[in-house]
Amino acid sequence: MKKGKEEKVYKLRKALYGLKQAPRAWYSKIEAYFVRNGFERCFYEHTLFTKSTEGEFDMIDLGRIRYFLRVEILQNAHGIFICQRKYAREVLPRFGMKDCNAVKNPIVPRTQLSRNDAGTKVDATLFKQVVGSLMYLTAMESA
Repeated sequence: MKKGKEEKVYKLRKALYGLKQAPRAWYSKIEAYFVRNGFERCFYEHTLFTKSTEGEFDMIDLGRIRYFLRVEILQNAHGIFICQRKYAREVLPRFGMKDCNAVKNPIVPRTQLSRNDAGTKVDATLFKQVVGSLMYLTAMESA
């Protein structure tokens, strides 16, 4: 706050998803919605909510699932497998890397990175999109 302007209202210019408490705030909001609408939280998995109702409901069989949240689901006689081949193939052209060379280790081990203030400025939004896409791919890979 600025001295002499304590009565002013300040607008937050940072998006909610960029704040440290954003996941907690989002979860609190969705949890309140579920509880308000008769859902119960699972004792063993706190992010799972169920709702028990009397009677039946209509259901439509849409066939085997193929994609969910950009994850490809493959089902065959050997089991059910998930992969992100399709998502990776969408990400590469989006960031101009469609014809890039694949490597197992993208950086030489023990390479020391240094700051280059004289280097070319990059688009911060594009950089965050690239990093976010790679994080999504690696998070699913380790799950």
